[in-house]
Amino acid sequence: MHIQEAIEWIHSRLSFGIKPGLKRMEWFMEQLGHPEKKLKAIHIAGTNGKGSTLSYLRNILENHGFQVGTFTSPYIVQFNERISLNGTPIQDEDLVYHVNRIKPLCEELENTSLGPATEFEVITAMAFDYFASQNIDYVIFETGLGGRLDSTNIVNPLLTIITNVGKDHMHILGETYEQIAHEKAGIIKKGIPLITAADQKDARRVILNKANEQHATVYEFGHDFSAHDHYLNKGMETFTFSSMLGQLPDIEISMKGTHQVTNASLAIQAFLLLSRMEHIHVDPSLVKNGLKDTKWPGRFEVIQEHPTIVLDGAHNEEGLLTLVDTLTRYYPEQNRHLVFTALKDKPIARMLRILEDHFDSVRLTTFDFPRSISPMDLYQQCSSKNKYRYDDWTKAIEDSLKSASRDDIIVITGSLYFISEVRNFFDRIKGLC
Repeated sequence: MHIQEAIEWIHSRLSFGIKPGLKRMEWFMEQLGHPEKKLKAIHIAGTNGKGSTLSYLRNILENHGFQVGTFTSPYIVQFNERISLNGTPIQDEDLVYHVNRIKPLCEELENTSLGPATEFEVITAMAFDYFASQNIDYVIFETGLGGRLDSTNIVNPLLTIITNVGKDHMHILGETYEQIAHEKAGIIKKGIPLITAADQKDARRVILNKANEQHATVYEFGHDFSAHDHYLNKGMETFTFSSMLGQLPDIEISMKGTHQVTNASLAIQAFLLLSRMEHIHVDPSLVKNGLKDTKWPGRFEVIQEHPTIVLDGAHNEEGLLTLVDTLTRYYPEQNRHLVFTALKDKPIARMLRILEDHFDSVRLTTFDFPRSISPMDLYQQCSSKNKYRYDDWTKAIEDSLKSASRDDIIVITGSLYFISEVRNFFDRIKGLC
């Protein structure tokens, strides 16, 4: 089997949809010799900020000399990056090897009462199997959807992190903050410490109640640890971190936005707590260097200057509010042009309301994805006076570039899946230059 065949086989599991539950994962783990029990893991859930928090923590651990695996979704540059070791995506031959291990098990599973495995279950099972076969110190798992019934929730972690709770995937997780928080809080395990920045009052209440039930010590951002003396310095978010576990002044991060200060603080608190649990010597300079060097593609990522092009994977209301806040913080005076599309199961009208008044032109488009919305549907729900619709997103970007002056900013956003396509498009263009 070649790598492309392997990836196509994995994607073929998309036809089985999303099926929350852990029974099939438990069956896989039994067949594979329980790789999940061989790992020291950190488990991260949350509506936004999971990937950035994971990346900050990975870099801090790596800077201290540890081998760190990460499991993330979706991918931005290439499929293999979902399963990575020290930031390097799984090698093609390793991916093929683990597909060959999991494929016959999938065929066997389909003949049981549990039914066929989904794409995400297959990838998660492969990740556990791969990481258990490596010489690895820690693995950081990011949930795919929710937490309680997410495929990753078979892990028994050293720490859990819940970044925040917002209204996303409501058709699966529930309509209210309480219902969504209940799903996220499902990763909280008995006696396992929880670190969180969830501050929505209904969500926070659910999370704290669940932690109390599980006798899990909670460390809350703004209560047990904090970021203060926060300011912009030469394009860097600069702040001081404080907690009972230690203080770090003059931290600099290159990822833009006040939300990234929160994500970095979650990672610092997680590392300091882990260091106490695992008897790790903390080197403040290595912590700072790890944070400063952290990048995460598709998160307010500037890929071109003059005009400035920003890619941002904001795909829900909270993410778009953060995007607007970061735009105002970094580009308060520039004319702004928007290229937008989204998945049709999102609250499109509310998402557009957040964006419309902050852009001088709005270009609405679509992309090749099963749940992508049509440009006409977007156009009808958009109230911008300067709006255009495109069936071809490359043309939407081309026209934005033609109409923008050298000092303008073009923002491309609405879906991480869309951003993945756009980023690869720009990479190909640069490769031809």
